Amino acid sequence: MRKTNSERLYRGIGAILLASAFNHFCDRLLGVRIEAFSGGVDYFSPMWVLDMFLVPFLAGSVVSLIYGAGGKWLSYLPPLIVRSLSYFEIAHGMTGMAPGSSLMPLGWWGFYLILTVESAALGGLIAEVVIKRTYGRSAAPKAVKQPRPIQR
Repeated sequence: MRKTNSERLYRGIGAILLASAFNHFCDRLLGVRIEAFSGGVDYFSPMWVLDMFLVPFLAGSVVSLIYGAGGKWLSYLPPLIVRSLSYFEIAHGMTGMAPGSSLMPLGWWGFYLILTVESAALGGLIAEVVIKRTYGRSAAPKAVKQPRPIQR
């Protein structure tokens, strides 16, 4: 049974919002602010790695699991939304930073944004493969041969 366009739209919006909320709360739970650079090697902690790669991967998987086929394309949006809002909050003083930290330059932030988005895309792709149990197009149905009528 095919979904109507409005059902697909609502399911897509719900999947994106739920995955964005998941990504946001995991960021807060881990206590990592990717956009607030503190300098030095200690900035790249194991929690930072989890927040950069595992959390977006899981968020992308959530999108594909909720939306279904085509969710791999929507899985790009949650980390893009969350990272952009977090950068905006810090840039405009809505959220504080740890002492000694500074707002990451936009070029570096863009690099990290691409990493998180690609991690989410990989999660969306893998979840979609798990849903379909195969990847690619389905085989065309085989035509049933009809018996030829006997001519006299």
